[in-house]
Amino acid sequence: MARLLLIGNSRWHWAETSGNGLRCWHTAPSEGLDPAQQQGLQAWAAVGPLPEPAPNPLVRRIDLGDIPLKDRPAWLGIDRALVGWRASQQQGHGVLVADAGTALSLTWVDAQSRFQGGLISAGVALQLRGLGGSTAQLPLLQPAGAGSGEAWPRQTAAAMEEGCRRAVAGAILQAWSTLRAQVGSVDLALWLTGGDGPQLMPLLEEQQVRPVLAPDLALEALAALPVVGLLR
Repeated sequence: MARLLLIGNSRWHWAETSGNGLRCWHTAPSEGLDPAQQQGLQAWAAVGPLPEPAPNPLVRRIDLGDIPLKDRPAWLGIDRALVGWRASQQQGHGVLVADAGTALSLTWVDAQSRFQGGLISAGVALQLRGLGGSTAQLPLLQPAGAGSGEAWPRQTAAAMEEGCRRAVAGAILQAWSTLRAQVGSVDLALWLTGGDGPQLMPLLEEQQVRPVLAPDLALEALAALPVVGLLR
């Protein structure tokens, strides 16, 4: 059994090999890694702050240079590089990857697997915290999940959550429309990943946009890297 770890901004993302490929799960950040968590750990990468103690220094840390994404700038976040490369590899042509986690990152990789740029904005939870922390009349909320499902909620909390969810979906739709107009739609696919991906999917489908939903795309990418070699 081989285990992988991606240290994110607000959660830790885990995967281990199983008979069906990868088993993935997510945990709250920890102050450190205990021996049980490190058992079988084969590789790890970090977007967010490292714990103390950090993972075993003998375990391979994946950095940007390990990801075969062409034309990647040195400042590119490793999470964006991972999902952009893996979606492009799986799709076989150009992709726009919407990673809806703590932040919403939109990453465009062309048909030659070259990084072409992207956009970054606040995700659902960050928007809710911003509203609650910066206004006198609105509560401080954490996302409850799929939202109310109402187009026009009457209650304040539901209106905030649905509004933020629709704002993130709207950002994805606008970016997708702009990119398709720029490069055409024949060799371009939209991929959706991240913790908020499943709750955003129905809003995109309402607008006749059906992305490839891959909630654990970053972990799949980590496992598929040539230097790790757990997936094809």
